[in-house]
Amino acid sequence: MKNSKTHIPLYKKIFPLNTELFLICALFSVFCLMFIVSGCTEKNRMYRESRILMDTFCSITVVGSSKEKAKEAIEAGFTEIEKLEQLINYFSPESEVTAINRASGSNPVKVSQETLELIRKAVEIARYTNGAFDPTIGPLMRLWGFSQETINPFIPPQDEIKNAVRLIDYKKIRINESASEIFLEEKDMELDLGGIAKGYAADKALESIKAQGISAALVAVGGDIKTFGIKPDNRPWKIGIQNPRVEINEHQKAGEDIFLSLYLRDKAISTSGDYQRFFVVKGKRFHHILDPGTGLPASTVISVSVISPKGYIADGLSTAVFVLGSVKGMELLESMDLDGIIVDAKEEILVTEKLKGKITIEKTL
Repeated sequence: MKNSKTHIPLYKKIFPLNTELFLICALFSVFCLMFIVSGCTEKNRMYRESRILMDTFCSITVVGSSKEKAKEAIEAGFTEIEKLEQLINYFSPESEVTAINRASGSNPVKVSQETLELIRKAVEIARYTNGAFDPTIGPLMRLWGFSQETINPFIPPQDEIKNAVRLIDYKKIRINESASEIFLEEKDMELDLGGIAKGYAADKALESIKAQGISAALVAVGGDIKTFGIKPDNRPWKIGIQNPRVEINEHQKAGEDIFLSLYLRDKAISTSGDYQRFFVVKGKRFHHILDPGTGLPASTVISVSVISPKGYIADGLSTAVFVLGSVKGMELLESMDLDGIIVDAKEEILVTEKLKGKITIEKTL
């Protein structure tokens, strides 16, 4: 496999937001339907609405011929995300994922087609990555405290980590298609679909938006973005990737610093980083992207972005590549003919071959 490493300095200063630039993991403060492009014809306007869903910031932008039509499409997209959130919410006692986890080692649980399809896709990604992405990582996430809504800065004892790792095995997920049932073979196994659900939600939302007759749209569910069509200026969607080592102060908002941008059309991109959920003990960072094999936070890269036709693939693979590291991660992406960007622990940027020349390092002011 040809070495795909490209040495590019990682800029660390704040860049201004452009109205056409949608940041990965950006935190917007606007929660109303808004007209965001001026100088367009009546039939080529962009509208955006933002909400907090799936424990993250979600934004839907559509190109519509009227505010009313745009609002209908946006509402259809959010409805899909809300529906999925209710089905697979790890924290909710009423979700189907919680029911599956409670019944682990005991009995199969009948689920909706949406939950069944998502779990099937999660197992599919687990097989592709030989378990680097594993949806049964729930016990390990719970042990580290990352399965909770607030992070508990606690390093688990090694023996407890080993016991949790023993419960992680996607091959023990039984999917009964005809009965629409899911069964976890071993007691105390737990599904945690957080590593794939947001990308899948973006896929489903965009499908619903397209069904409304919209000509172009962008759905952002946290760090997972799915695009369709082109903007009114006849250009693809411009996507920014957050600097994984930006220093945030009280005058800045998370997501306002980017170091790289690129254009996407009819594709999805997902970014996983060690800066999203973490705590620091004695100067060492412990983050939420855990290696299913060791039970410890993956430590050789700090950010991974994967581009794919499907959001769920980009989402699951960004986690898997983060765990695999730069060398094996690049080999996996190249073998699947997918594009990706990796920032390793030395803050060097690696880019897949086909993506070289198609990215822009943003200039400092």
